[in-house]
Amino acid sequence: MHRVLAWLRPLVVLALSLAYGAAGAATAQSIAFTFDDGPQLTETPALSPAARNQALLDALARHGVQATLFVTLANGADKPQGLALARAWGDAGHTLGNHSVTHPNLHDATVTLEQYQRELLDCDAVIAALPGYRKWFRFPYLREGDTPEKRDGMRTFLKAQGYRNAAVSLDTSDWRLDEKLRAVLARNPRADLRPIKAAYLGHIWQRAQAYRRLAHVLLGRDVPLVLLLHHNLINALWLDDVIELFESKGWAFTTPDQAFADPAYALPPEQLVAGQSVLLSMARSMGLDKFRGWERLVDDGDFEIALLKAQGIE
Repeated sequence: MHRVLAWLRPLVVLALSLAYGAAGAATAQSIAFTFDDGPQLTETPALSPAARNQALLDALARHGVQATLFVTLANGADKPQGLALARAWGDAGHTLGNHSVTHPNLHDATVTLEQYQRELLDCDAVIAALPGYRKWFRFPYLREGDTPEKRDGMRTFLKAQGYRNAAVSLDTSDWRLDEKLRAVLARNPRADLRPIKAAYLGHIWQRAQAYRRLAHVLLGRDVPLVLLLHHNLINALWLDDVIELFESKGWAFTTPDQAFADPAYALPPEQLVAGQSVLLSMARSMGLDKFRGWERLVDDGDFEIALLKAQGIE
């Protein structure tokens, strides 16, 4: 049976692509912004938690971009001051989704399906009253279960609860470069950050181009890409630059609501591996485990970290 489904999958993908393609053929490549793990109440160099949150909101407002914040409850929204930061996103016209309480890894053998589902419900109990709330769940680490029981159990659970799997098509390793940024600033608050900024923007653009090409390989068309960033210092400092990068390349901005309407987000992958982008998961499900440039999509920013090291930035 699985062999039959595997054989049919490319035909299903093609049919979905043809059904959608005519409407989107003449439009520019579009991108939707989403942010995970917020709101963060941890202290960082340069900006306070409230200042980081406001910097993100200000950058989005300056460019007229509507985004989604995926709330990890224990990062701050379980406290009044953190919940106020999350509410500010809804008040500003953005949407909010569920990213669990403590960011558990469903591929961890010690994490049971019941525990994982409880995390979703406990987060929901707090954020459901916020403006902009959506019944969207983003899997921590983008890991949907390393056994059929976990994977299928979560799919059944999400459907029963009326949740959408808020999949990602353009994942990044912004968290890795954020770690480097914070380490450099902790050592020297006056450090020259221009090399880190250049490496970060280069990383974002490399991933964006790669996933656009992969969408054309798999579906023969542009897919509205859902970008995964994090509620962190690097984006608080340089989100304006990220948005301006896409503007300068002629990309259009869409909302997560509109992006998720594309049928590319309706086809669940069969691979029991961490899929990162839904496009990469789709490629693996179709037997395209390795292709030109795949290494740069799974290296967690190793290329950029090595580049910075070569410039003397440890």
